[in-house]
Amino acid sequence: MQTELSNRLGVEHAVFGFTPFPAVAAAISRAGGFGVLGAVRYTAPEDLKRDLDWIEANVDGMPYGLDVVMPAKKVEATGGRALTEADVEAMIPEGHRRFVRDTLAKYGVADLDEGEASGWRITGWMEQVARDQLDVAFDYPIKLLANALGSPPLDVVERAHDRGVLVAALAGSARHARKHAEAGIDIVVAQGYEAGGHTGEIATMVLTPEVVDAVDPLPVLAAGGIGSGRQVAAALSLGAQGVWLGSVWLTVTEAEMHSRAVTRKLLAAGSGDTVRSRALTGKPARQLRTEWTDAWDDPDGPGTLPMPLQGLLVAEALSRIQKHEVEPLLGTPVGQIVGRMNSERGVQEVFDDLTRGFEHAVDRINRIAGRGDQS
Repeated sequence: MQTELSNRLGVEHAVFGFTPFPAVAAAISRAGGFGVLGAVRYTAPEDLKRDLDWIEANVDGMPYGLDVVMPAKKVEATGGRALTEADVEAMIPEGHRRFVRDTLAKYGVADLDEGEASGWRITGWMEQVARDQLDVAFDYPIKLLANALGSPPLDVVERAHDRGVLVAALAGSARHARKHAEAGIDIVVAQGYEAGGHTGEIATMVLTPEVVDAVDPLPVLAAGGIGSGRQVAAALSLGAQGVWLGSVWLTVTEAEMHSRAVTRKLLAAGSGDTVRSRALTGKPARQLRTEWTDAWDDPDGPGTLPMPLQGLLVAEALSRIQKHEVEPLLGTPVGQIVGRMNSERGVQEVFDDLTRGFEHAVDRINRIAGRGDQS
């Protein structure tokens, strides 16, 4: 599974693995892929430094990257100030706060312990937090910087390029991809409708060749609904120079999921058990369908708030649901490939399976092309 891009980055397989878990990122790189650590949960620079230190010590010299969440345009409060968490808090209507309280009470969700902070805060989506993360990350030999909210600001792209770091950005349409190319991005990730997390409306099979044609000769990674070697082969046949996988790593043995109950739900879920909902962040994000997402998507409810208000509104509630493992409400971002994630395997085993499936798919296409064999 080698391409021009994988050769350029010095990896054996053109498989880019996005994960919030340092152990998984390192294992992906050791297995011959390219591990990418998601940084959104790191609100303290020292925590990111700790985990990058760990990766550096456990990646066996193989390349890896970092994924941040950084808006292309700075959002400012009144008077030109940078938007703070307090500014966002003040914008949340009381009716939405009451809806959260009532929903949690309906399911008997206990409070956090006194003094216990919620695990995920909206600060991870704010520009200054991402810039602080980059101040840390650029002290490490990362080879790729990916941004989940499109093209990062121009000065960030230039800063990465000055350090020899390639910049990638996710796109859900050919129009978005062309904007990335104009912004100086090196790699476009064509993220289809099937993918976990924030997605657009176009399926991967349609989106990938559209993006490839739109940004040629920039390399494109296909993302969304990919979890087998056959699907990797399909992506490369559509013109992609690699694949971007995220969901498949959620159930590997190296993952540090916050809840065994979440892992059980993922292993039991089928490909139809996800939904694109604004319940998590205010933007459509594919995740497990739960009674929590149903409540927010109910037309009789108050509806979700725009990003970043929704994320801050539900942060403590989600921490309470996770801590107390309230299963009807318990979910996580994941793509439709969850239907294939029915056993816990190590990262190396996943790669072995990807490699075998890829080779079988290529052999089959070669037979068809060579002899007209349709078997």
